[in-house]
Amino acid sequence: MQKNLIIVLASVLLSGLTAYGIVKNGSEENFEKTVDPTLYRTVNLTQTDYPDFTYAAETAVDAVVYVAVTVKTSQNYQIDPFFRYFFGDSMPSREQEQRGSGSGVIIREDGYIVTNNHVVENASKVEVTLNNNETYEATVIGTDPATDVALIKIDATGLPVVKFADSDKLRLGEWVIAIGSPYDLRSTITAGIVSAKGRTMAGQRREGELKIESFIQTDAAVNPGNSGGALVNKAGELVGVNTAIISQTGSYTGYSFAVPSNIVSKVVNDLIDFGAVKRAMLGVTMQEISDELVKELKLSSRKGVYVYEVSAGSAADEAGIKKGDILLSIDGAKVNSMSAVQEKVNSYHPGDKATVVVERNGSEKDIEVTFKGTMDETGKVSADGTTAYYGAKIRKAPAETLEKLGLKNGVEISSVGQGKLRDAGAREGFIILYVNDQPVRTPEDVLEITKKSRRSVFVEGVTANGKSSYFGFGKDE
Repeated sequence: MQKNLIIVLASVLLSGLTAYGIVKNGSEENFEKTVDPTLYRTVNLTQTDYPDFTYAAETAVDAVVYVAVTVKTSQNYQIDPFFRYFFGDSMPSREQEQRGSGSGVIIREDGYIVTNNHVVENASKVEVTLNNNETYEATVIGTDPATDVALIKIDATGLPVVKFADSDKLRLGEWVIAIGSPYDLRSTITAGIVSAKGRTMAGQRREGELKIESFIQTDAAVNPGNSGGALVNKAGELVGVNTAIISQTGSYTGYSFAVPSNIVSKVVNDLIDFGAVKRAMLGVTMQEISDELVKELKLSSRKGVYVYEVSAGSAADEAGIKKGDILLSIDGAKVNSMSAVQEKVNSYHPGDKATVVVERNGSEKDIEVTFKGTMDETGKVSADGTTAYYGAKIRKAPAETLEKLGLKNGVEISSVGQGKLRDAGAREGFIILYVNDQPVRTPEDVLEITKKSRRSVFVEGVTANGKSSYFGFGKDE
């Protein structure tokens, strides 16, 4: 027992000597004499050195709500060939209800709430539950599929709100927290850092689909149900609205994406002020500058975005921007990616002016641009004879089309475009027969009836293959 104790004490003593000094050739040297002290730095961690999210969480959590939606879908019966012979395909469809959920952020004390378009898309009923468990039925004020932003409203006042921050000032590595209701777990808070800015998800969109993307990428855990929830900074201010994850399983696997607050602010303000998003367009096809492009064009650097094509009659064309220009900045904001150009242009309205700096033949040139809109004003007649109608193009249905469908009159949707008709589910080739229960023969009839409508427009007709169909949309005030 005593022998063991001596061995233990000797071991402790030897450890102490080794920690203090270095034994070399049987002799001990002072540690400070053999190691350069400038190679080491003493770090004293205190409680204040750790990130503290309590203020941000407590400030913002009451303004993040749970959004429950009901979507009605129609399912056609399988018709026995025997009955189809006698009755055709006119058997009634069966209506089903599907339920889903997401999150939202209160942005005004009088009940305006921002969420994702994909949360409330095609919803027949929307309910909002506050953090204090009070539940309200909500009205969809407007949606913008291009940015996946939607605005809803509840009949309430004095609500807690989250203040908008300037997302352009967000820095890589900055701490942020995500607040929402993943898997129906209300008011869940997760933390992470900003891992990238200006992200796009081109591989996730349908061909030809307009998307304005410049996502904030974070490693704050976001799961189904977080969509439409808040991404806030340490001051408790809104820097983004959580909208998507990239995952092979459908659950969070490391990265999440949020729509920057500057994009959200512009969209919701347009929806409140105009009932629709007034989106500016520059009118260029762009290409990001690669090493191959630098060699091919003998560029001095990879700064900016290459203008591959300029649309005739566009804002860029009329301002004097040319194919081959390198787009460097817009109103002083440097743009080094296509998403950065999209985000900046999206902050303007049609008619706004901006100074665009381009590099041409090795020299920089300032060009003043007056932005145009994404669609012609409703009622405008184009050179091809079509009439603009809420983003779409309509015309008197061709005689051969009417004959094929067995109709006498009608107005054809020749192009859906981007706007209310597309959002309502209209398709090219649809023949409009009635607007608000009144028969129409010409585009002028459609415009006149629509003009008299106070709130909404209900359109009935047949699809390009002759099936009866209908759609409706809210009218701009």
